[in-house]
Amino acid sequence: MEIFNSWLVKDYIAHRGLHNNEFPENSLGAFARAIDEGYAIELDVRQISDGTVVVFHDSSLARVTGKDGYTKNLTKAELCSYTLCGTEFCIPTLEQVLALVDGQVPILIEIKNEDKIGTLEKATYELLKNYKGEYAIQSFNPYTLEWFKKNAPNVWRGQLSSYFKGENLSFIKRFALKLMLLNKKVSCPHFISYDARNLPNNHVKRFKKLPLLAWTVRSQTEYLRVVKYCDNIIFENFEPKI
Repeated sequence: MEIFNSWLVKDYIAHRGLHNNEFPENSLGAFARAIDEGYAIELDVRQISDGTVVVFHDSSLARVTGKDGYTKNLTKAELCSYTLCGTEFCIPTLEQVLALVDGQVPILIEIKNEDKIGTLEKATYELLKNYKGEYAIQSFNPYTLEWFKKNAPNVWRGQLSSYFKGENLSFIKRFALKLMLLNKKVSCPHFISYDARNLPNNHVKRFKKLPLLAWTVRSQTEYLRVVKYCDNIIFENFEPKI
């Protein structure tokens, strides 16, 4: 399907699922709610110590589970010992999420890789390559997208970016990522996913032939402001109305 006529620009995308206090972010419950409401799902994947790909945003466990430690040190057997935001839901594997969604709505998968490129990307694609539903991947890391460009060119890939204010990055890295200077020679994305707070800007205008997603839109007011500048939104804490 041509990307400008696809779900990527037509279906609102629920950030980490349609979550609330009862159904926390990146939980099977939040994903089930998004399915029920017909929203596409955005989620985050990381790899833990035994190679399992899990759906979890942070490198640290503390914010979401209330326990000390790092996500990468977990094993699959330990996942249900870490419940999310005081609920009954535990950290799901990507395999579990794919089985739940089962093509009912599209999935936008953010690959969170701060380590060597290849291991997480390959493990993620091994789970996705036989999946029958619609999906795309995105990442802040241009070299993650380069891996997919070389090894799975049929998968739509999106370059995530922002102004990176407050991030612990060198000036050169912040400058290159903010301006997406590696897009043409390294990541070659099919779409751009840019921080809604930083739209509009001239950096995304340089790639006007690519669909533009705005993340993360958190109110109807913000949606009405940003929708003029993008093709679709990734949203949370409200449900967008045209």
